[in-house]
Amino acid sequence: MTEPSRHPLPPPADLRARQPKAVHSALAVLEEAARCGPGVTAQQVSDNLGLPRATTYRLINLLVQDEYLVRMPDLRGFTLGRKVVELAHRVAPAAVPASASAGAAGAPVLPRAAVRVVDGLRAGIRGGVHLVGYVDERMHALDPDPDFPLADERRLLAEYDVSAMGRLLIAERLATGATPPAALSARAQRAPELLDGICRDVAAARHSRQLDAFTPGFGCLALPIRGPRGELVAGLVLSAPRVRIEQPGAVLEQLTAGTRELAPLLA
Repeated sequence: MTEPSRHPLPPPADLRARQPKAVHSALAVLEEAARCGPGVTAQQVSDNLGLPRATTYRLINLLVQDEYLVRMPDLRGFTLGRKVVELAHRVAPAAVPASASAGAAGAPVLPRAAVRVVDGLRAGIRGGVHLVGYVDERMHALDPDPDFPLADERRLLAEYDVSAMGRLLIAERLATGATPPAALSARAQRAPELLDGICRDVAAARHSRQLDAFTPGFGCLALPIRGPRGELVAGLVLSAPRVRIEQPGAVLEQLTAGTRELAPLLA
């Protein structure tokens, strides 16, 4: 039996003839935002759908109020919000371990318990909370925060030494005697001693960080999640203003507790 909604709908007595068309338009706006990807603007949605600009703005504001869309951190556009992610999780196939293959889709499915842990962290932390996975020398996003989209996913996957999540993997491979990942910036390829510095920093702090690499005034902090043999299987990442990365305070304790909860769920 399904649980009753925590946000019950108002009685349907006030449903007017034109309201179904408004619902259809709102769904079309949501679909178009999903198709265009993070950073889509109201003007783009209006042009693509042929909707009046005033109507588009009104529908987007309603979707933002209900958390189906959220504003980008730089306020220049929109992306899918928490409600859409929750709906996706409700219709997701049965969960399998994050290390297992998901077939043709190529992306692992998180256990529902892990999703709940990450969502709980997001509810209690101001900033983006992302979960990434590691397989050999590759990393991939397991559960990026829909309210704080990754700044430049293409660069994240091409230059591991620039991001906090990539630096975790670099430090792990060097510490275990493996070769560093092939996905490195041109600067790191020319000066391999930079990788030794990353390894030392991670060993000293037991986490990695980056400052200003993607967005001036912002940074990331990444904590390792380890499997039963101590191997690196995932990373829990916080993206936030620079001062909160430099002085994480109690947030670091929250993230550390989260890694302990997630470890047995991702093994």
